[in-house]
Amino acid sequence: MKTKAAVRERAKTKASKREAPRPFLKWAGGKGQLVEELLALAPERFKAYHEPFMGGGALFFALQRATQLDGKEVNLSDINGELVATYGAIMEDVQSVIRHLGKHQYDSDHYYKVRTWDPRKLKPAKLAARMIFLNKTGFNGLYRVNSKGQFNVPFGRYKNPLICDKDNLKAVSNALRQVELHQEPFEKVLDRAKRGDLVYFDPPYVPLSETANFVGYAQNGFGVSDQERLAEVFALLAHRGVKVMLSNSDTPWVQEHYKAFRQVKVMAKRLVNTRADRRGPISELVVLSY
Repeated sequence: MKTKAAVRERAKTKASKREAPRPFLKWAGGKGQLVEELLALAPERFKAYHEPFMGGGALFFALQRATQLDGKEVNLSDINGELVATYGAIMEDVQSVIRHLGKHQYDSDHYYKVRTWDPRKLKPAKLAARMIFLNKTGFNGLYRVNSKGQFNVPFGRYKNPLICDKDNLKAVSNALRQVELHQEPFEKVLDRAKRGDLVYFDPPYVPLSETANFVGYAQNGFGVSDQERLAEVFALLAHRGVKVMLSNSDTPWVQEHYKAFRQVKVMAKRLVNTRADRRGPISELVVLSY
């Protein structure tokens, strides 16, 4: 039997096989700090890979670096159209994205001017550069929209932020060449996932308290009914023989709704709270159907 140390060492070795690509966006609930644990919990063998809440794509990129996606069908999807368009632009024309990023500067006046741009009126490369620029220079790396779907995160204070990481963006573009991108609700994974595939769900988390809720990445949020539908989709996939992994908060609600499945606690540092003293390590759950 493998010890936890041995499993984690295997995950580290796998993740270090390729230095790039890595997430190009900071994302609320991003899994960069938990990649080793997630790799260790992922099945060694699976067919196609599906990630319906792609966000920053930390696990996708980690699996890519570990060569576990070589030759496999990969489907990444999200309800956030601007996010999907940004991935698509990097996949299709990364040089244009890099060129547009080079026109941006870390300046509050410029930031608020770019923030007013309507992404629906921008060509893909310019839209992607706008999203990356706002993400790298906005407060706390948040992506948040108001009820009208307008990005409303204030300017952030950083020391010389890296707005354009050319090498990583090129590596991301190469990694995305094997990927099918979809703008759609998470339930659509039921149309694609088959027995032996791996599905990873990383939804907006069930809040730890009434004031901890963070669902602003999409205009309509992600409420209790959405969480209930997600639990149903998880169970349907598991019954089908799909290997399903899900990350969520360590709360009684999550524990109860996934009680039929294996639950593993992991420790993560929450970074989206506006109060620094509430960003300490906190337990999360990884739910597994296998």
